[in-house]
Amino acid sequence: MHMAPRLSFKAALLSLVILAAIVVLWAAATSAPAGGAAAANLTPEQIEYMQLMGQDPTQATGAGSNASGFPTPVQFWHAAVQQLSHPFYDNGPNDKGIGIQLGWSLMRVAAGFALACLVAIPLGFVIGMSPLLRRALDPFIQVLKPISPLAWMPLALYTIKDSNISGVFVIFICSVWPMLVNTAFGVAAVKREWLNVAMTLEVNPIRKAFQVILPAAAPTILTGMRISMGIAWLVIVAAEMLVGGTGIGYFLWNEWNNLSLTNVLFAIVMIGVVGMLLDQAFALLQKKVTYVE
Repeated sequence: MHMAPRLSFKAALLSLVILAAIVVLWAAATSAPAGGAAAANLTPEQIEYMQLMGQDPTQATGAGSNASGFPTPVQFWHAAVQQLSHPFYDNGPNDKGIGIQLGWSLMRVAAGFALACLVAIPLGFVIGMSPLLRRALDPFIQVLKPISPLAWMPLALYTIKDSNISGVFVIFICSVWPMLVNTAFGVAAVKREWLNVAMTLEVNPIRKAFQVILPAAAPTILTGMRISMGIAWLVIVAAEMLVGGTGIGYFLWNEWNNLSLTNVLFAIVMIGVVGMLLDQAFALLQKKVTYVE
């Protein structure tokens, strides 16, 4: 009874130790000798490039700074505090807060993911209940599933002619396949005894689908949805780098163009944190529908 809380506490403690070790190694790796010693090993072109990056190796480095150009933990912390203090400011097309950028990305992901659910789950039900359709459609699914979602972007931009809708389409096309395959598998794997009982009781098809098949296949369907959400969040960052305008992917690319590695690193961390939260939300949903026989 008490093993689970103790294990969770130990796991959390170990995670904090690992995080502390990463920060210490990060600080050690980004520490650099004083300005003169660092500049002596660099060519004039390298010194000029580092000055453009906001790092002057000819100057003495103080606490929290370095001559290597890569942000230190202190610099990252200052950037994170600055970004999170005012996450929803809007100073124009290329200067928006991290909250606004994440909001645009999440809206695109939600729209594409919802469309994928509307298509994949009903179609997966039909495929799972029909061995004939499963065999007939399997070659098409196997051909389309491995195609990179970004490979569809040029075609989407040409036909749709709207970058926001094209981004939603890319999320849809990458989300639909894991949900479709997992739904079909979950429906096909429902125990034959349960279906036979429903047939014996003369349960109508709609009631059988919602009260017998759906509860039995729900854990597998949620697994597909969880995988799809992870892929969708992965893809939207790359898609926004291509289409530009708004979103966390555009924010990251814009900060790179501004030569702000600290903000680039902050954006990467934010992408990981939001992705983890989305995954945990689906993990909780999956736990709610999982049953023990």
